[in-house]
Amino acid sequence: MNSDEGTTPPAQAGGVAPFWKAALLGRCPRCGEGALFSGLLDVAPACPSCGLDLSRQDAGDGPAVAAIFVLGALTVIGAFLVEFRLEPPFWVHLLLWPVVLLPGSVLVMRLAKAALVWAQWRHRPGD
Repeated sequence: MNSDEGTTPPAQAGGVAPFWKAALLGRCPRCGEGALFSGLLDVAPACPSCGLDLSRQDAGDGPAVAAIFVLGALTVIGAFLVEFRLEPPFWVHLLLWPVVLLPGSVLVMRLAKAALVWAQWRHRPGD
């Protein structure tokens, strides 16, 4: 018996994929198999595996807010640590932080968007 069977019904029964699979791997919130994203941050119109219509799923500004709060705090802490412990020249900050922030922003926004789409599917009305 699979450990997810008690809490996650199969997709045929209108189930919900495990959170870690949907959010961390960017998979369909229903079956957990199909890719959630059709591009870098674009939600696919439908799941290629189970056919779930994802066109109405909207995470709004949540992923951007998560990126701003999480990465903003981590970057300020990191900048203070680098500045006061290593005391590098200013150009090191100019090179270091964009390299950290740009991919970090995309990663945090993908994770947050997938988590919010999963939460919308999980708590959908009409069940």
